[in-house]
Amino acid sequence: MEQEEIGLKQDLKTLFEKQTVRSQQLRSEPWQNRKKLLEAFGKHIMQNRQRIAKAVNTDLGKSATESDISEVFPVITEVKDAVRNLSDWVRPQAIDAPLTYLGTTSEVQYEPKGTCLIIGPWNFPFNLTFGPLISCLAAGNTAILKPSELTPHTSAVIRDLAKEFFDEDMVAVVEGDSHVAGQLLKLPFAHIFFTGSTHVGKIVMHAAAEHLSAVTLELGGKSPTVIDSSANLADAAKRIAFGKFLNAGQTCVAPDYILIDKQVEREFIDLLKKQIFKLFGVNQIINTQAPDYGRIVNSRNFNRVDALVQDAIQLGAKVELNGNSDAGARFFHPVILSGVSPESKIMEEEIFGPVLPIIAYSNEKEILPIILARPKPLAFYIFSARERFQRELVTAVSAGGVCINDCVLQFTHPNLPFGGINASGFGKAHGRYGFLAFSNEKPVLKQKRGITMSSFLYPPFTNRVKQTINLMLRWL
Repeated sequence: MEQEEIGLKQDLKTLFEKQTVRSQQLRSEPWQNRKKLLEAFGKHIMQNRQRIAKAVNTDLGKSATESDISEVFPVITEVKDAVRNLSDWVRPQAIDAPLTYLGTTSEVQYEPKGTCLIIGPWNFPFNLTFGPLISCLAAGNTAILKPSELTPHTSAVIRDLAKEFFDEDMVAVVEGDSHVAGQLLKLPFAHIFFTGSTHVGKIVMHAAAEHLSAVTLELGGKSPTVIDSSANLADAAKRIAFGKFLNAGQTCVAPDYILIDKQVEREFIDLLKKQIFKLFGVNQIINTQAPDYGRIVNSRNFNRVDALVQDAIQLGAKVELNGNSDAGARFFHPVILSGVSPESKIMEEEIFGPVLPIIAYSNEKEILPIILARPKPLAFYIFSARERFQRELVTAVSAGGVCINDCVLQFTHPNLPFGGINASGFGKAHGRYGFLAFSNEKPVLKQKRGITMSSFLYPPFTNRVKQTINLMLRWL
């Protein structure tokens, strides 16, 4: 075992050193090479959609169509956005100078950070591993990918696709468990991009601090959804059903719980149940034969979600929707709970499963205390036709992102920054924001020759210098 440990460390160190050499070479290569690389890689992905879909189906029970929508499409969108806009992203940004810097020219250049580590999650294993890679490559870096061991079939496809397309010193995939991830985190990466739980995010951040590595943490949390009496309930039910029960609820931006006006609670629940069966069922039945409904990733998470439901019921929650689940098949029937106690575990932990708690309010003043008592969420959803009500909630609630009258859509928008705040993460991803995350914004100032404005401030500090400073403090 000790020999294996030494071998692993040496192999990872050798790989890291190879990528460090290559990353230095990439700095002097034209940005057009990155564009060509991304275009070709996008085609490589498209040619292998069936392989990807098969692996994702085996790991998470997703249909080929859901795989295209939630795994392949977001990555291809990143590729196309980068190819279309890379010339603008890499262009140095000219900076205006105040009068005291008369004679200078300044700009911000976007340089690659170097060798980066991308640690992917299990819930969208292809999307959230290769998506950040597109930003990483667009910025001119090299990358080591560590996909999740909890989705081994998708991990193997990620490994094979990368090996077939990239040189190892450009992009390499390292498979393994948390021990392997721990060994990777001991290396001095220029940037670490992690997607996963808040608990593991803290471990990653602590490890990054040893080398002062930059980090992007895409975490999760309890994303609240507020529905008032003015909302279009039929629309809300359909959009929430899709956003919540896609991937069997194992989505970081899924609505985690609902706060709804008591006057419309019953009507909404009835509409929601109909939409769940319509979207995910066959002949109004959702069971192990339903082709468009996913599976829980493993038995440990199945039991965790089930325990949250049982605890909520014991504390007085009413079951509005449930059905036969199958632990062996990792099939967890959609669950709706009403009358949920704010003190129940399901209101303390991120659910990350197909269970939707609903809390009704009689007065709008009850909304904020419930939301603000919890850590800042990754997403915040508002269903309302009242613009003032929307503005008040958006202003009062700090969240990674807000979506009004829809769900999850903010994640897929290529021109919006995606990321959390505090417990739900920090750093932004997607499009130009992803490019910036993997880039160093380097200021470059060029001074003219001869006498300059700053030369009047050099010592010795004569009365003339002092008068000049006083003048600057007053007027400039």
